[in-house]
Amino acid sequence: MDLLRAYSDQNDEELNEQEQQNQNPSSTTSSPDASPPRLLPAKSAAPNVDDTMLALTVADGQRSLSRPIDPTQHIVGFNPTYDQLWAPIYGPSHPYAKDGIAQGMRNHKLGFVEDASIEPFVFDEQYNTFHKYGYAADPSASAGYNYVGDFEALQKNDAVSVYNIPQHEQKKRKIEKRKELEEDEGVDDDMDPEEVQNPASDVWLMKNKKSPWAGKKDGPPTELTEEQKKYAEEYAKKKGEERGGGDKGEVVVEKTTFHGKEERDYQGRSWIAPPRDAKASNDHCYIPKRLVHTWSGHTKGVSAIRFFPNYGHLILSAGMDTKVKIWDVFNTGKCMRTYMGHSKAVRDICFNNDGSKFLTASYDKNIKYWDTETGQVISTFSTGKVPYVVKLNPDEDKQNVLLAGMSDKKIVQWDMNEGKINQEYDQHLGAVNTITFVDNNRRFVTSSDDKSLRVWEFGIPVVIKYISEPHMHSMPSISLHPNSNWLAAQSMDNQILIYSTREKFQLNKKKRFAGHVVAGYACQVNFSPDGRFVMSGDGEGRCWFWDWKTCKVFRTLKCHEGVCIGAAWHPLEQSKVATCGWDGLIKYWD
Repeated sequence: MDLLRAYSDQNDEELNEQEQQNQNPSSTTSSPDASPPRLLPAKSAAPNVDDTMLALTVADGQRSLSRPIDPTQHIVGFNPTYDQLWAPIYGPSHPYAKDGIAQGMRNHKLGFVEDASIEPFVFDEQYNTFHKYGYAADPSASAGYNYVGDFEALQKNDAVSVYNIPQHEQKKRKIEKRKELEEDEGVDDDMDPEEVQNPASDVWLMKNKKSPWAGKKDGPPTELTEEQKKYAEEYAKKKGEERGGGDKGEVVVEKTTFHGKEERDYQGRSWIAPPRDAKASNDHCYIPKRLVHTWSGHTKGVSAIRFFPNYGHLILSAGMDTKVKIWDVFNTGKCMRTYMGHSKAVRDICFNNDGSKFLTASYDKNIKYWDTETGQVISTFSTGKVPYVVKLNPDEDKQNVLLAGMSDKKIVQWDMNEGKINQEYDQHLGAVNTITFVDNNRRFVTSSDDKSLRVWEFGIPVVIKYISEPHMHSMPSISLHPNSNWLAAQSMDNQILIYSTREKFQLNKKKRFAGHVVAGYACQVNFSPDGRFVMSGDGEGRCWFWDWKTCKVFRTLKCHEGVCIGAAWHPLEQSKVATCGWDGLIKYWD
């Protein structure tokens, strides 16, 4: 400690001597014996700092405060002031821009436009006024209106703008413009007043025209070329089809040919008269085993077959060759008559209650009502759409009422006596496939491509029951059980579903008939007359028989090459079944 204290005292004395020498430099120089002063270099413990930028900033001073920020630089190395941030851009600041403005700074096709404290309407008004009259209001004026531009025009027009022209001026200008147009068109005031008042004259057209094209007559009409005529016909035909084809189908001359020996026998009875001894021999039905007869006469596939009502001594067939044929079942087994009245394939057929007349529906958009005996067409019906199913009301007093399910999602009801549509049932979302009467013909059930079933009151176009589930498929064929309590619906997922015909129309989940493949084909489903068996064709040409109670497959028959589209049980002979297919054949099984 003593050494430290002595050392500090020594340092203090040296410092005092140096201060005295600094204060009295003459004393050091004046003394000849004094030694020269020693100049030691200054040392600093702080690191070296490049203060060039600081010096430049200080030097620039006021200039940096007013310098705008370069929009092309990405980093600002100092804190800019408010004035610098909002200062306008001057000069060519971007080397690659035509007008010195970067692409990102543009908000107008001419460059960058600053927001101004003036309404767009006011600006447009003054802009258009200046370009029309040569003067405009100066928005920089602090009080009142100061104008710039042509002051003579300003006084002449009383400082009016283009948007506040007085009403009398507007009327005056309209009159002047009309006069100019009349002079251009060469219409004089001294024209014949009768021609001016006559709408058929050119003068009246010129005076009352409403558009640049009005009142101008076309040149002499030129004849169309063959190609133009053909195009016009196709276009008109296409438009007609879109609008319903004029509510008419294709017109075809009806023909009929009788193939039997004579139309009446020696007693005067017609060839369609049922045999007197035709009656059911047994109430119990049996499954057929063997082929009995084959009818071949259609040149294309057969789409539907129907037995003569109650007796079954004749069978009617609808062919894709546009023809409808009726065949003898009991006696000769030959074709008795051919009905030709359609231009396209026949889709569906339906007898009336006594079999004396029948309906045909074809893809030529026509529904025709035929006399079975003579082959004459009684009436033709068409809406311009394809009928998919036709049905007559089964009631004896309503045999003149026709129902047809159309491709335009409607069920159309005609009164055939009057030939008029008296009701339309329009609720389906797809083409209507089937119509089935239930509940003593007071209601009917329809199925459609929209995968739903709808129940209607006859004559009332309101759905009373709508059946649609996510698991449901389209049902192109429905048949009523002989006891009228159940409906069998051919579903497109290769099964036959059973629905109750009572109030709720519920699905019977305990009864389901499967095993056949019908996906994609509208194979018809049917019952035996005693209701003990369910029958259906399939897409592989087989006919399937199920037991109604057990739902098990009873028998399958290989009937046709290709699709077996239709199957019908004979109404009297309990073990006989007729099938038809797309091979053009109708086969009779026993």
